[in-house]
Amino acid sequence: MNSKQILLALIVPITWGLGFTLAKIGMEQFSALLIMSIRFGIAGLVLVWFTKPPWGHMREIFIVALIGSTIQYGLTYNGLKGIDASTAAILVQLEGPILALMGTILLKEKLGLTRAFGMGLAFAGVFIIAGEPRLEGHIDSVLLLVAGSAVWAVAQIMISRLKGLSGITILAWVAIMATPQMLLASFIIEDGQWQAITTASLFDWSIIFYLAFIMTVLGYSVWYHLLSSVDVSKVSPFLMLLPITSIIAGMILLDEQFTKAMAIGGVMIMIGVASTLINWNWSRKQLKLP
Repeated sequence: MNSKQILLALIVPITWGLGFTLAKIGMEQFSALLIMSIRFGIAGLVLVWFTKPPWGHMREIFIVALIGSTIQYGLTYNGLKGIDASTAAILVQLEGPILALMGTILLKEKLGLTRAFGMGLAFAGVFIIAGEPRLEGHIDSVLLLVAGSAVWAVAQIMISRLKGLSGITILAWVAIMATPQMLLASFIIEDGQWQAITTASLFDWSIIFYLAFIMTVLGYSVWYHLLSSVDVSKVSPFLMLLPITSIIAGMILLDEQFTKAMAIGGVMIMIGVASTLINWNWSRKQLKLP
């Protein structure tokens, strides 16, 4: 990788990690599914102009949008509401180990000792973090985040079977289809949508702008540009910086505390994630959606 590619690779985890923290701030005004529907509605309307409609795959993309966006974000971001952004950012790194586990079970891929060790270490790290006294009474939020990671992994297996479509095409049309799904789900299980929209401040809308344009349109455009020009094995390790960005942002913007249990559990999870990535046959279409 040259210096320009390294700089671009650093932009991705920074924009995504900061966005995770800003989303928690945004949910003080907007409910989880509402803020995600606005984010992806705006991003989808921008990205769709740069892709052709995948007419032969609309049914599959609709299902991916339902599972990998509507359900996954409903779980993940409602979990984020209940705990620190820094803790949540560490927990969602379970996506990698869970994906490796599901690949073994559903796709009959070889697990290997290294990946098995990585998965065990990552889940042990979750138990250490979940055992923190300050998370007492918030285990439901931890479970929502873990469940969201599992649903994300299911969606990645579905996406890996979409042949002949670029990552941007999938992202754009998943966003277009997920937006009405999220809105409908929001009106069914959430309330106060109209009040949230009409009373939102300029700062609240600036968070929406960041999530839609910087985190999604810019972040994923850079990500897929890198995947088209650099080996995935060289780019994917940069994503390990994502929780570090969220931790720093949480400490600065939300006055969150970084505890010893978070440090120990976080290191265990990150080592576990790194172990599951060794020789992993990553699809270039996979959507690592934070």
